[in-house]
Amino acid sequence: MQGALSDLLACETTLPIEVFLELDSTNVLLWQRYQVQCTMPRVAIALAQTAGRGQWGRTWISAPGGLYLSVLLPIKLDPQFAYGLTLASVWGIVEMFQQQGLPVQIKWPNDLLLQGKKLGGIKTETKVSQGKISAAVVGVGINYQNPVPPTGINLEQFWQGELKIKGDRLAALVIAGILQGTKKLAHSSIENILPGYLKHLKNLGETITYESHQGIITGVNQKGELLVKLTAPGASSIVKIPPGQISLGYE
Repeated sequence: MQGALSDLLACETTLPIEVFLELDSTNVLLWQRYQVQCTMPRVAIALAQTAGRGQWGRTWISAPGGLYLSVLLPIKLDPQFAYGLTLASVWGIVEMFQQQGLPVQIKWPNDLLLQGKKLGGIKTETKVSQGKISAAVVGVGINYQNPVPPTGINLEQFWQGELKIKGDRLAALVIAGILQGTKKLAHSSIENILPGYLKHLKNLGETITYESHQGIITGVNQKGELLVKLTAPGASSIVKIPPGQISLGYE
């Protein structure tokens, strides 16, 4: 696996990458590395996880055959815009996949969609020091050859049994996407990420029901909140829905 990673990430000459057959969690491992002051950024990759972490405290099922990796990043960011790390990372990954001919889209706030089904997801964790985010771990799971539920899809299914991108190159694309997105965030602002994120957002323009009110999804703001314009007669307000408050469905 290390060869293709090294080739694609040649510009990241000091990027340590650890690869494991199985771990409890790549996120947990990288926070352990952070505690002993290991070099940042750095990457951990596992071919299976026994205690993978999903968003909102959920367990991420990490069966063999998938790709599970995390990137530990040094970053300075105001905590109120912490969700920008997730938006930037998912945007960067989608950009990389689309360059390879994979028509991947985003499902708000942090899922990767392929043909309307879940291809993967992202979980971001942060450390705050002196009132600022000082480090982050971006964890990603991608369905490659692993079993998936009816709402999911893996790349083997999409390619009808032919794996057109090898596992090591897939990992390199994901890492490069995370680095591209988070570097853009660090060097500019979330405002420069949002247009690209919205371009790939499948949910844009969809009609949803939230707390018995119907509305149309019009965008996402700096905090990752979903912006919904109410459509009831006489209604003109925009509702802001924080990540985790509702779950948008799959096809």
